[in-house]
Amino acid sequence: MKKVFYLKTCGTNKKIMTTLDLSDWELREIKSNSVTENELEEMYEKTKSYEALFSKKSTKIKERGIDVSSLKEKDFKKLILDHYSFLKRPVFITDDEVFAGSDKNNLENLNAFFEK
Repeated sequence: MKKVFYLKTCGTNKKIMTTLDLSDWELREIKSNSVTENELEEMYEKTKSYEALFSKKSTKIKERGIDVSSLKEKDFKKLILDHYSFLKRPVFITDDEVFAGSDKNNLENLNAFFEK
């Protein structure tokens, strides 16, 4: 299984995805087709953290007055399921790993996966 959850209006997502051969990956645009609870559970099984999947850059944080430092794992899960912008993106899921977000370390690990 290889899936990518992304946002088509995000330039960073586009930039990352165009550098990779995704011909045998299932692509899923999260604004029009949100992540399901089962899919989020699948991601959690590989990361052991909803916080690791949570986008602390979401504009909804300020809009909703959310204090991220006070959130617990169940809160991260609920927020991700509530609105697509709370999911770090893009999220690449393989049989064994999850690569979430656009931070440098994640992208290095993702590129190393594609170079295998």
